[in-house]
Amino acid sequence: MKKATSKIIKTDTDKETIKWHSFEETFGRVSKTKEFQTAYTEEIIRLKLAKQVRELRLSKNLTQKNVAEKAGMPQSVVARLESGEHSISVDTLGKVAYALGKHIALA
Repeated sequence: MKKATSKIIKTDTDKETIKWHSFEETFGRVSKTKEFQTAYTEEIIRLKLAKQVRELRLSKNLTQKNVAEKAGMPQSVVARLESGEHSISVDTLGKVAYALGKHIALA
């Protein structure tokens, strides 16, 4: 496997130098720590959950507003959940799941 290296780019407009770093250069050591791996795994799970909620809602031809009304919450809460950018409570997830005809369970 070829090792990624830094790239230096000079711009013509302002004579500024931009240096690009590879993933390995930026996160090399830290990405191998248990804390990083745990946080990364948790983030991936949250993003997958957000995607599943959105896909389920779309498969049922529901809008975010429809789901929010059934769940008794503002549409913005459903939008934040689907974006995957915000943490949500188990209570909120349960209400959204119920509005989509599902329930949550620990595997």
